[in-house]
Amino acid sequence: MKIELNGKTALITGSTGGIGLAIGKGLAGAGATVVLNGRKQDRVDAAIADLKAALPDADVRGVAADLGTAEGCQAVVDAEPQVDILVNNVGLFGPHDFFDVPDDKWQQFFDVNIMSGVRLSRAYAPGMEANGWGRIVFMSSESGINIPADMIHYGFTKSANLSVSRGLAKRMAGTGVTVNAVLPGPTLSEGVQDMLREDQKDSGKSMEDFARDFVMEARPSSIIQRAAHVDEVANMVVYTCSEQASATTGAALRVEGGIVDTLV
Repeated sequence: MKIELNGKTALITGSTGGIGLAIGKGLAGAGATVVLNGRKQDRVDAAIADLKAALPDADVRGVAADLGTAEGCQAVVDAEPQVDILVNNVGLFGPHDFFDVPDDKWQQFFDVNIMSGVRLSRAYAPGMEANGWGRIVFMSSESGINIPADMIHYGFTKSANLSVSRGLAKRMAGTGVTVNAVLPGPTLSEGVQDMLREDQKDSGKSMEDFARDFVMEARPSSIIQRAAHVDEVANMVVYTCSEQASATTGAALRVEGGIVDTLV
């Protein structure tokens, strides 16, 4: 299967590293013009340089904006008024006990993980409909189904991503615009590595081996029995954004290594 996205413009939020940057590289490799996003200009510039180093012929640019605010989302829309592909990837995560999470942290997770995707989808979907083609992807998580006891504030936002993506897919019925959610599991992104690093160093194990042990302890139902790599998640997203995925919409596409023990 050869995926070609020549002539398409793709915006990936929260894409200065990790899964987001891997998605950017995958879409650029398929021929799309890629717009990267992060909160700080220096991180955006570094991500553009990273992508260009990997793909010298890529057409890539970036927008620095904090998508946890309505103003930040509007700044992105002002800079990029029309896109063909929107990947709502930006997100916060981190373990905290339910009784230690104050209102403002709940609100922060809601604003970044949910409302950024709502605002940008609301801004870009009408243009996609007018063109008769578009792809919107919400990055959910297996934690949206398997709500973690130590990350309830995170899990609920990922459940909301599933609800919004399914409902928006129905709203866009018959328009040529597909809306899907992708559900990664534990993935060796920079953020996850940073979360594990202190304990990993104390263990004397490599990050890969320590992450494997972490997965088997925290997610023992994993079938692949390891953490995924960012490219493995990005591959699913690139396919979801392709012409070949035209009959896939309203779906929750799992790339979590079989952690969620359900048939569908």
